[in-house]
Amino acid sequence: MTYALQAKNELARREESQACCRVAELTAFMRLSGNIQISQQRFILQVVTSNPAIARRIFTLFKQIFNLNSELLVRRKIRLRKNNVYLIRISEAAQVQEVLTRLGLMEDGVLTQVMSKAVRKKKCCRRAYLRGAFLAAGSVTNPENSYHLEIFTDYQQQAADLVSLMKTFSVHAKIIKRKNGFLVYLKDSEQIVEFLNVVGAHTALLSFENVRILKGIRNRVNRQINFETANMNKTVKASVRQVEMIHMIEHNIGLHALDEPLRELARLRLANPEASLQELGDLLHPPLGKSGVNHRMRKLEKVCERFVKKNQ
Repeated sequence: MTYALQAKNELARREESQACCRVAELTAFMRLSGNIQISQQRFILQVVTSNPAIARRIFTLFKQIFNLNSELLVRRKIRLRKNNVYLIRISEAAQVQEVLTRLGLMEDGVLTQVMSKAVRKKKCCRRAYLRGAFLAAGSVTNPENSYHLEIFTDYQQQAADLVSLMKTFSVHAKIIKRKNGFLVYLKDSEQIVEFLNVVGAHTALLSFENVRILKGIRNRVNRQINFETANMNKTVKASVRQVEMIHMIEHNIGLHALDEPLRELARLRLANPEASLQELGDLLHPPLGKSGVNHRMRKLEKVCERFVKKNQ
């Protein structure tokens, strides 16, 4: 089962006790996955989904809000995965008009794209509408792979309404135009977490957060390893260069010609080629800090440079 399907199944089984929120959620279902067909001069209202849990929820909402038994049809796809498609249908003209009017999809006998004020007015209804929109036409990728949540809609006005509702919860979605519609999407992990919290997918949210935390820990560990590896490589390269430099001094004038502090450091470097400057400083008598060791190394470099210039 995909992560998106787990999240949707959790939401589809969520209890909704408030009548106003049921209306808001069903309104979102109708706007994003519903359609109206005209057959023999009468309207047929239907909602389509491929998820049986969502189909049961829609059927139940019609029953709770309008006290009517809608038709529930099951059709088998003949292409791709051949999974079932569920159609929740209302065919009686009076019932269709009642549903459309009550859900704010029709005003004075004319269909409208304008979102009803009742949905926008109450915070709980805005949550319910977003939940219905996600269940109807939403998807979220597995956080193990990437961070992406989207809701598809046929109409730009519906996309703008979704963005507007999300914004009231400090969730800032973007819209991108697709060939056959519009996509409202989130790519920021914290914003996706906030959206899941808004719609009530708390189990999916905890799962998302666990993955996000583990990925964060892995990334920090990898950065630390990379940092330490880079420092180690830098130390090794510097050590190799310093050993070559000391061998050149030894070959030309001998280490005995150096001042005692430089001679002590040169011999320690030859004896400890893998040591860092700090570690070399701890071996000196008396011990010396990293900057002090670096200062002596620069003096050895100047001694070496004289022989390099003579040989050029």
